[in-house]
Amino acid sequence: MALLLCLGMTAALARGCLHCHNNFSDRFSFYRHHVNLKSWWVGDIPVSGALLTEWSQDTMRELHLAIPAEITREKLEQVARIVYQKMDQLYQGKMYFPGYFPNELRAIFREQVHLIQNAIIESRIDCQRHCGIFQYETISCNNCTDSHVVCFGYNCESSEQWEAAVQGLLSYISDWHNLVSPSFTCLEPQHLANLTLENASECLTQH
Repeated sequence: MALLLCLGMTAALARGCLHCHNNFSDRFSFYRHHVNLKSWWVGDIPVSGALLTEWSQDTMRELHLAIPAEITREKLEQVARIVYQKMDQLYQGKMYFPGYFPNELRAIFREQVHLIQNAIIESRIDCQRHCGIFQYETISCNNCTDSHVVCFGYNCESSEQWEAAVQGLLSYISDWHNLVSPSFTCLEPQHLANLTLENASECLTQH
């Protein structure tokens, strides 16, 4: 188990993670312009068009993450490949019976949301494999800018590594917040050898 100190930056403008992929605009422009050829029922066309137009905004609303929506480029590429493949397969068919096409779009959308959620969370869980401060590069799903996530992992193999990890954490906090506080007495060198995960978490949350 690892304590994750999520220190990412967020922005107010919601975009949607897949929107940050370099082929998104071209792909979804094609999907929107060809939606009128996919259903025998005229009522499916505006419904499907709205799903495609609001794809990015709806994605951000449905993520429901307690951590910033920041995804690595590698995982974004994996998600995009799966979504585009399913969308292309859907568009290869001829006209569908009423209701089928928008339902399939919703299914692809829901799968995309789950893929993005899993991708973001998996990257955070990978922090467990490190000891101390660890940083990885990401893309902010809010505004598609380059960002990074800083985590603190507790996977230390010795007391020496553990002490060095906690000291590195304190140094990072001091540098990032410009806070050099004597109140972290529970993390002073004489206490590090016997410091547990629970005690460290309590110490950090109290300050």
